[in-house]
Amino acid sequence: MKSYYAKKAGIDPSKMYVVSVMPCTAKKFEKIRPEMINDSLQNVDSVITTRELARMIKQANIHFTTLEDSEFDDPMGEATGAGAIFGTTGGVMEAALRTAYESLTGEELKQLDFEEVRGKKRIKKATIKIGDKEVKVAVAHGLSNAREILEEIKSGETDYQFVEIMACPGGCIMGGGQPIVTSKKRNEVDVRAERAKALYNIDKNSKYRKSHENPTIKKLYEEFLGKPGSHKAHELLHTTYKKREKYI
Repeated sequence: MKSYYAKKAGIDPSKMYVVSVMPCTAKKFEKIRPEMINDSLQNVDSVITTRELARMIKQANIHFTTLEDSEFDDPMGEATGAGAIFGTTGGVMEAALRTAYESLTGEELKQLDFEEVRGKKRIKKATIKIGDKEVKVAVAHGLSNAREILEEIKSGETDYQFVEIMACPGGCIMGGGQPIVTSKKRNEVDVRAERAKALYNIDKNSKYRKSHENPTIKKLYEEFLGKPGSHKAHELLHTTYKKREKYI
């Protein structure tokens, strides 16, 4: 936002204040990590959760059902169905597989839904046929399930080519910053399933359903980033991790 968007919109990035709305409370910590600072400016200035935003909307007495629809600002206003399903377990994997298939084969993917990585099962494993290659994948949600997958890899008994892990059971839809549903309501409705269903419906009805087909992203690379993995892309989009001791 403070690089490409600021330049396109003719805004001094030092005058911008970027607020991210997230389902994840961990993003409040992430925004202060050193790699989230470029040109002496924080990429994100504040993070609020979806629950905090909902509370603000209620306090302001705003009724969404009476608001007129409007377009997002351009650039950066276009989204894909693949991006929407990132919020549920298996969604990142599915979005990546759609792009990987077309990138590796050069052919159009007809069946976009990868049912093998969908659903509430705690660990999902599959072998996906991409051209003449077989890609082994694994999806885990919830940290105890993540540990099981990591131990498998550590022991050398598996050779997955791609692993998706989400800390929250069900994925970001059940993140720590999401609206809390009362125990009574939880007994009546499978909240996790309904939220996932909503994301898959967004995907199904989207104009673009593959990440690499997003015209805004394509333009971003053409005009600014160059190509995936470029120095500029690495500087702005990549992160690093380090081993941390357990807090006792």
